[in-house]
Amino acid sequence: MNPQTTLPPTPAALPPKNVKPGAAGKRGGGGRRSEVRFFASLGHVALAVWAVIVIVPILWTFLASFKNTTEIFSSPWTLPAELRFENYARAWTKANVGRYFLNSVIVVTFSVLGTMLFGSMAAYVLARYKFWGNRAVYYLFVSGLAFPVFLALVPLFFVVKNLGLLDTHTGLVLVYIAYSLPFTVFFLTAFFKTLPTSVAEAGMIDGCSHTRLFFQVMLPMAKPGLISVGIFNIIGQWAQYQLPLVLLSNAKEKWVLTQGIADISVNAGYEADWSGLFAALTIAILPMIIVYAIFQRQIQSGLTSGAVK
Repeated sequence: MNPQTTLPPTPAALPPKNVKPGAAGKRGGGGRRSEVRFFASLGHVALAVWAVIVIVPILWTFLASFKNTTEIFSSPWTLPAELRFENYARAWTKANVGRYFLNSVIVVTFSVLGTMLFGSMAAYVLARYKFWGNRAVYYLFVSGLAFPVFLALVPLFFVVKNLGLLDTHTGLVLVYIAYSLPFTVFFLTAFFKTLPTSVAEAGMIDGCSHTRLFFQVMLPMAKPGLISVGIFNIIGQWAQYQLPLVLLSNAKEKWVLTQGIADISVNAGYEADWSGLFAALTIAILPMIIVYAIFQRQIQSGLTSGAVK
């Protein structure tokens, strides 16, 4: 048999009958659009469920802060019969929430400033300078993200105690800085890598020192990333409970807001001031919502910077 003999085309190779040119492409495009619409719908459903899970407890806490204890338990899902602002006054003065609020502001302000200063400097060096051990130092920072804080509580207590900083805001601020550095370095290292090298080279040609180049050129360019990671650090440190519980246990006048709120619910026993507790919770939640609302655009800008090249 001659191997060059032309064989008739198989049925699979023949074009289907009654199919217009381009119809297959249209069907493929329509299928992809249907698939996109399906997954977009799933995404919207997931976002709606997540919004309900987050918003409903916050809204319920806000409404309960204006009720009395009887109303909270008898009609938990109704609007308050009247706006009882005395709940906030009682929480602020009698439960010392005002003092704890001020302590939280002081601790979080200094710890976030320290975290951003040291974290940005470490991230800049790791991102822009090549030296022996660069990757090892970077992975050492990143490994801190996977380290459970519960494992560090006991040794941390003795380290702070030996330094003479137990029951002081200084000790808590230093621990907060160390606790927040891994995430800050991880986030800002990736951000500094996206900044243009040509700007740094132009600065060096114009006579900038490394310090001046960092503080006057590169740091302002990294403003979206700094704001984003700064907000995350503020929220994380504001809501921290385990570390101040261990490091400020014997200095009640230096407690932060989370300790004060827990104290309201624990010490009252069967006569718990639930309306005062929800008022204190609202006082603790509102500043974070306001901060996020003010810097929302900067947070989104920082998270998406470098995503599109």
